[in-house]
Amino acid sequence: MVHVVKIVLTVLFVLISLAITVIVLMQEGKQAGLSGSISGAADNYWGKNKGRSIEGKLEKITTVLAVLFIVIALVLNFGMFN
Repeated sequence: MVHVVKIVLTVLFVLISLAITVIVLMQEGKQAGLSGSISGAADNYWGKNKGRSIEGKLEKITTVLAVLFIVIALVLNFGMFN
């Protein structure tokens, strides 16, 4: 039973690793927003509504996956699976 849990956690760990890699590559750089050519009101609008944009959602997903990655890494390393 414990061996099955370790296998499931390891597979989940690998899938989360791949998902983090893909999502980080999908995100724009900090300087890439609006190509740097439009500023002022447009930056304020995007700054206020960033959480609702695709970029904001990608950042939230990245944060959740990173926390899961660390938790699973700790469980696999310090858990009772040795």
